[in-house]
Amino acid sequence: MADTGQELAKNAKVSITEARAIALKAHSGKITDEELEKEKGGTELRYSFDIKSGSVTQEVGVDAM
Repeated sequence: MADTGQELAKNAKVSITEARAIALKAHSGKITDEELEKEKGGTELRYSFDIKSGSVTQEVGVDAM
C-alpha cells in the first residue's frame, strides 16, 4: 500500500482482501501493484490495483467505502 495506506485503512469499510477479490473479478490476471489512496470524487477513499494479464496491465479502482 502507499505510505498513507495504513493510516487510511482505519477508515475503509472494505478490507484489502475483499478489494483484491473484487478487482480480480473485474479483470483476471496477477496484481502487480496496489495502494489505498484518497482521491476527490466519490467517497474519496479507494483501492487502486494494477493487474497484469499477458502483456497488458489494467488499473482497477475499488471504492473502499
